[in-house]
Amino acid sequence: MSATEALSSNPAATEPPTQRRVPRWIAVFWGVAALLIAFLSLYEVNGDPGVSNLLRFLLGNLTVIVSLAWFLTTSRFAARTRLTVFAVLAGCLALFLAFYRVEGVRGDLAFFNFSSRWGAPAWDALDAPATSARTVDLERQTPYDFTGFQGSNRDGLVTGVRLAHGRLAEAPETLWRQPIGGGWSGFAVVNGFAATVEQRDATELVTLYDVDTGALIWSHVLEEGDAFASVVAGKGPRSTPAIADGVVYAVSVYGKLVALDGSSGSPVWERDLSSDQGLTREREKQLFAYGRAGSPLVVGDRVVVPLGGDPAGGPIASVAAYSRADGELYWSGGTQLFNMASPQWLDLGGVEQIAMVNEGSINGYDMESGRELWGLEWPGRTSGDSSVSQARAVGDDRLFVSKGYGHGAALYEMRLNREDGTFAPEPVWQSSRVLRTKFTNVVFRGDQIYGLSEGVLECVDLATGERVWKHGRYGHGQILLVDDVLVVLTEEGEVVFVEATPERRDNVLGRFQAIEGQTWNTFAIAGDRLLVRNAQEAAAFRLPLEG
Repeated sequence: MSATEALSSNPAATEPPTQRRVPRWIAVFWGVAALLIAFLSLYEVNGDPGVSNLLRFLLGNLTVIVSLAWFLTTSRFAARTRLTVFAVLAGCLALFLAFYRVEGVRGDLAFFNFSSRWGAPAWDALDAPATSARTVDLERQTPYDFTGFQGSNRDGLVTGVRLAHGRLAEAPETLWRQPIGGGWSGFAVVNGFAATVEQRDATELVTLYDVDTGALIWSHVLEEGDAFASVVAGKGPRSTPAIADGVVYAVSVYGKLVALDGSSGSPVWERDLSSDQGLTREREKQLFAYGRAGSPLVVGDRVVVPLGGDPAGGPIASVAAYSRADGELYWSGGTQLFNMASPQWLDLGGVEQIAMVNEGSINGYDMESGRELWGLEWPGRTSGDSSVSQARAVGDDRLFVSKGYGHGAALYEMRLNREDGTFAPEPVWQSSRVLRTKFTNVVFRGDQIYGLSEGVLECVDLATGERVWKHGRYGHGQILLVDDVLVVLTEEGEVVFVEATPERRDNVLGRFQAIEGQTWNTFAIAGDRLLVRNAQEAAAFRLPLEG
């Protein structure tokens, strides 16, 4: 048989080769998609890597969907081949979803976090809290107490101790490690006891632990039967308690403010901030999709918290001060909805005031009356590009602010009008390139500012806003300063000790894995005790100190 006769007798061999080729339009689509994904890997949209990562994820999924649609409907592959490929892909996806579920996303929106469906999450698997009979004294204070969010002065500085540089490369002594309820709350520590807020199943609790043993001393129910959950924001509460004069102050994810007797956990008084402003639970969830995150601030005889309201017609107040004795309202101030930051006490020009990062602005309120003293534009929506970082005083006449989502940092001179007591903020410098602190705060040392800028450790000159160095990827974790050492808690639960100096970038003195899982929580250092937690695990360590 000749070659021509052989070809004519085999129909498959005479099929035009172009019938099995990928059509030009799908090849062009793949090429454009690949270029766009590569571009988004190098370019930060609006200065925010999270936006770029989200767009890459959406574009990648669109590419898969379009390619699969072409393959199943108009490609020249045999029907059996198309059905087989579809069945295999669908089976693999169904099998994966049968074993795993989405628990959240990373801070940079690059990946989802998955957990096994075969076991309940840690916060659901925990038994009901059992209390200890140990005597508790939260009225007795020590020089090393860490009384609330970001420390006793709310500035991220740990005073009175110095870490032993030469021993930081060694793993510290572990005092205890154990499961804990869900949430992004941190610890407040007084006299060897640590308070936090956690969610176990559908119950939100204020809990008090023994720092040295991890034993649960008491618990108090804040919310019951309405568990907070968000794929983006995670589950459970997100504010950190404050301890003062033997009383624990805490705010639930839905706005219940409580003062608890530190010795027993029994309520001294309670307020429902949401109900006080005429908000139903459904409306509260609509307005604040990520929950309330503002931690209570104790100043003198009052406790200060973000308040809120309904912009569709109800009363609105940015911030409110309540009597520590009985929970009665001293004052409320501002007309803007709060953001995800906490109130901050400032002394600017000799005027005591409360600074609040609100939706679309930062404002200062008189400490005695709540009268608004100043305001400056600062973009940010509570349930969108939220502002998490505090406004911080620099000296007696300057204000530093920072945030993520591509916004960056700024330093303002606060010019006091002595006739009416108001202030006129004047920018000293502004930069969208530095200190994009998405979920964290900065610390000051000397003439430098240190912070996690979109997850990378950065040192910036305070006077000019110029970057000194930027190095070391730690994710969207947290940071404290102990004398000349930056203590970084990474998004993956690792603790890293970095020398705080402008002269050497990211000089790591030691590191160790403290806890497992996604960690956005603030942490506490009380003397030589380091306490860390996330939404599933908590632990305490003894740090090596000089002397």
